Amino acid sequence: MPKVAYSEEDKERIRHALITVGLELIARQGMQHTTVEQIYKRVGISRTFFYTFFSTKEDLVVETLYLQQPKIIEYVQKLMASPALSWRDAVKQFLYACCHGENNGIAILTIEEQQLLFKSLSKESYQVFRKKQLHLFGEILENFGIKADPAKINLFTNLSLTAMVIRRAIPDTLPFFVPEAAEETMEFQLNAIVDALEKLKEAPAL
Repeated sequence: MPKVAYSEEDKERIRHALITVGLELIARQGMQHTTVEQIYKRVGISRTFFYTFFSTKEDLVVETLYLQQPKIIEYVQKLMASPALSWRDAVKQFLYACCHGENNGIAILTIEEQQLLFKSLSKESYQVFRKKQLHLFGEILENFGIKADPAKINLFTNLSLTAMVIRRAIPDTLPFFVPEAAEETMEFQLNAIVDALEKLKEAPAL
């Protein structure tokens, strides 16, 4: 079979397709249940060709998380601009959609998946990841109408990720938690987060 010659434009298109398909599958079925084979077959290339773009599956996963960041901001902006939603309802709907990422095309990593990804990152890659993550959460806060200083960003990052991760972790990773109360637990957490954000929004500027 003759070797196919790909232009740089072709390669960039294929790379983007791999990331896009990867994000779709990871959001729906999780990082651990998404295989390299599933991704490259969907795109229509070989395993060997896949590894000319990404050395490992984890390298691809990082790129999928970067790809979804502007999509998340667009979603926040859409909700906040909706005349049908109050500020509180828009914020809560956003957080709820993230907690149920598998239904909304948003990749949320489980505890185990975060550990696997962290182990694969170099120190430099981890610093880049953290910088992009904090920028994302800061931009979300700004779209909520909250001045995003470092302390607020850090707290919002931890609070929102806690709700998302715990919801994903019950009952497989946290077997002593009560699965029947998983949704009610998430609902309580989201209300508490929105309460805290509302106070920050209404606090007078110093």
